[in-house]
Amino acid sequence: MGEGSDISNIAIGFILAAWTLFSAFYIWDAIALRKRARNSLLKTARFSKLLDSAPAIPIIVKVGGNLEAPDRLARWLGLDRKIEKIADLAFDGKEGIATDILSQLASNINLAQKTAASFSQIIKVSGSERRFMIRGNIADSQIYPNGAALLWLFDATESASQIEKLQDDANNAKAAFRALAGIIEAAPIAAWHRDKQFNLTFVNEAYVKAVGAKNAQQVIEQDIELVEPFKGENAVAAAARAMEMNEMVKRTLPTTIYGARRQVEAYDVPLGDVGVAGFAIDVHNLAESQSEFRRFSEAQRELLDNMSAAVAQFDGNGILKFANLPFLRIFSIRAQWLADGPEFDRVLDKMREAGRIPEVRDFPEWRAQKRKWFQAPEPEEEHWLLQDGLHLRTLAQPVPDGGLILIFEDRTEQAQLSKARDTLLRARTATFDNLFEAVAVFGTDGKLNIWNRQFAEIWGVEEQILASHPRIDEMLQHMGRSLRKSSQISIIGEIIRASTVHRQQKKTRIEFADKRMFQMATMPLPDGSSLMVMIDISDSIQIEHALTERNAALSEADKVKSQFLANMSYEFRTPLTSIAGFAELLNAGVAGDLTDTGKEYVAAIIESAGRLTDQINMVLDFSQSQAGALPIEYKDIDLHDIIGASMANYSKQAKEKSLNLQYNASQQPLKIKGDAERLRQVFDQLIGNAVQHISENSDIIISSKFMANNVLVEVGDNGPGMSMAAQAVAFDSVKMPSNDMNMSAHKAKNGQSNGQSNGQRKGGLGLPLAKQLIELHGGKISVKSELGRGTVFSISLPKNKQS
Repeated sequence: MGEGSDISNIAIGFILAAWTLFSAFYIWDAIALRKRARNSLLKTARFSKLLDSAPAIPIIVKVGGNLEAPDRLARWLGLDRKIEKIADLAFDGKEGIATDILSQLASNINLAQKTAASFSQIIKVSGSERRFMIRGNIADSQIYPNGAALLWLFDATESASQIEKLQDDANNAKAAFRALAGIIEAAPIAAWHRDKQFNLTFVNEAYVKAVGAKNAQQVIEQDIELVEPFKGENAVAAAARAMEMNEMVKRTLPTTIYGARRQVEAYDVPLGDVGVAGFAIDVHNLAESQSEFRRFSEAQRELLDNMSAAVAQFDGNGILKFANLPFLRIFSIRAQWLADGPEFDRVLDKMREAGRIPEVRDFPEWRAQKRKWFQAPEPEEEHWLLQDGLHLRTLAQPVPDGGLILIFEDRTEQAQLSKARDTLLRARTATFDNLFEAVAVFGTDGKLNIWNRQFAEIWGVEEQILASHPRIDEMLQHMGRSLRKSSQISIIGEIIRASTVHRQQKKTRIEFADKRMFQMATMPLPDGSSLMVMIDISDSIQIEHALTERNAALSEADKVKSQFLANMSYEFRTPLTSIAGFAELLNAGVAGDLTDTGKEYVAAIIESAGRLTDQINMVLDFSQSQAGALPIEYKDIDLHDIIGASMANYSKQAKEKSLNLQYNASQQPLKIKGDAERLRQVFDQLIGNAVQHISENSDIIISSKFMANNVLVEVGDNGPGMSMAAQAVAFDSVKMPSNDMNMSAHKAKNGQSNGQSNGQRKGGLGLPLAKQLIELHGGKISVKSELGRGTVFSISLPKNKQS
């Protein structure tokens, strides 16, 4: 038991020792673990602070759109709300990321989560100028095993601005280069570029055209030179010389451009490492212009020599460079003296010696004053009266190069003419004073400048007032006292102003208080003044009144005549009605059967009575038409119906004479406003006239058509026609148509032609009445005819005649 107890104690001791060691180890390991945890927490804190101060923000986006990010993400983005999902970044009307940008970001995140593809994207928050760069990739699967995406958000505002600026600069540079290239390409002068080996690398369109090539590529491939070798130096050698000297080389030489020999100026400009640029200017026209200018100068000098005015030209140093022959003649100077180029002062001295300057007390002072002509801002003009009576108009004209041109014009004859003009003016004044008409001239300033004695007497204005040259408004006050109606003075003022201001010719009549009548007219004068002329027309007015009264009496007599014709027409109707009535009774057998001869006579009586009734009605209508009393009833009518009715009236007569009565009607209705009965009278007259006066087997053609706003109807036949004299009076009620109008070949059985003698038509009122009726409808009627070939009557009627 003792041995067993020892063993138990040893075992317990061993266990306690092991437990002690294990506890000690555990405590030691816990202390180490705590130390490591403290170090880890310290590192984590340092890393957290480091991330908070880092220039980028990490963002974890989990599947489903949830995200983990520091609080400063909202501050960076300027959002005043908590961000837990991608959707929280969306624009809400005030702040956030635009929908399209956020949609693209979500798509990139989704792709990175599925394929582990990295991406980068620039985003912008609404309402802020900042730019942010987001770089994304798949997160570590050990930390986020479900396929989360790790995003890094960088503030790229400055970088984006720099990038945008660089892009703008690059775009501007490209645009400037394109513009420069476009300018060079479109330049009218030939331009080219050579590389460092002096090979052509670029030519513009003008170069291509100048050498006659198809395009720039052909010029470069075939090395076609524009500038030909000159004095042993070709284009390449000139470019090499410019590169060696490092300065522009200019050459003037002949070459062939545009298929012709021209003079050009060729320039080679070294550009350092990029080669040599060149261009050529066609100076052929300039050379010709310079030559032409020299010829022009010579011609001008020759012209100046042939002028009457003396001309001298000084350069900027005051040296006489040119003087024409009149200058030498007027100032008695020899041409040899001018060869030395005398100065301005010497020329004045020479002119003084010849007595060709005005008398002055201090000649040196006078000469010093004339030197100022060279610096004068404006031309100086003087008049020199010389001792021998010569009158010179002197003009000193400074020129831009500092020189001076002197022009001396002999005005002696003009001065004499001025005196003669004064004499003529006095003669004109005397002539004005003796004119029967009243004449006055008002100047552009409205003042009375010239008047004659008649003007002063008619208006009764005192000479002292006229001599003060009053204005128009002042003059009208004096003139108004002489008028019968003071209101007429405003009319006078208006016509004077119309002539002065508006340059219009006006006239009017004015009546004085003493019942005198004057015709007043105003007309503009070339110098801007206004001429007023007044003529006494009192006697003419009295004669006019007498003629007016006589015309009224004649018009009244004409009305009496028309009334007489109308009354006579009514008086004739009663017996004609009785004659026609009894004749019809006889023809009906009331008085017994008639013999064949009796029936023929009765038929003739009925026919003649009808014709006479028609003539009386025609006279009555014509007289009413002339008096303006013919009733016209405007209605909507169709000319087809009226023409057809008239043709039906004469179809029997046309058939008896074997006439071809034809109507070529318009395809559409001929609707117009008019009186159907009156228009039927017109077409009855024209068709009846044609039927009556053309021979058998002839044609009568009627046609109608629309012409703009009018309807045109033509009635034509191929009868004997009318002479020019007959056409001239066909529609005249006074000058009846002569007997040669429409010669008829048709003969009746008794040898007459339906009431005509010798087959000839006598005059009547049918055509004049037709003309009156057509004109009452607002239309026109005309006739065209040729003897032996027929006649055509043309009627034009408006579609819508206002009643």
